[in-house]
Amino acid sequence: MIAALTALLTCQLLGEVLVRALHLPVPGPVLGMVLLFAALLARGRAVPGELGATADALLGNLGLLFVPAGVGVVLYLPLLARDWAPVSLAVLAGTLLAIAATGRLAQALLRRLG
Repeated sequence: MIAALTALLTCQLLGEVLVRALHLPVPGPVLGMVLLFAALLARGRAVPGELGATADALLGNLGLLFVPAGVGVVLYLPLLARDWAPVSLAVLAGTLLAIAATGRLAQALLRRLG
């Protein structure tokens, strides 16, 4: 488990370093996931058992990572109450754009398969 955690954190660190060095507008952990995915694709075999088990354990406890976000919402409740309209509009527009982009991507991928 330590080796798998080390691999995951190394990918995150590499992503963070690349983002800062190249001034990319992407979060470091996202680029780290892309690097991990590329490494697994280059490997060509199934995900190593230890890495899969560690990832499953982290995903099983993913809900704990939302606690700081919930605390932030409660902390900034007066600000959110004051600016509820633009925040609601941004959430709604972002959700609709994400649904539309996902639908378009699914259509393109299904056309490519069919």
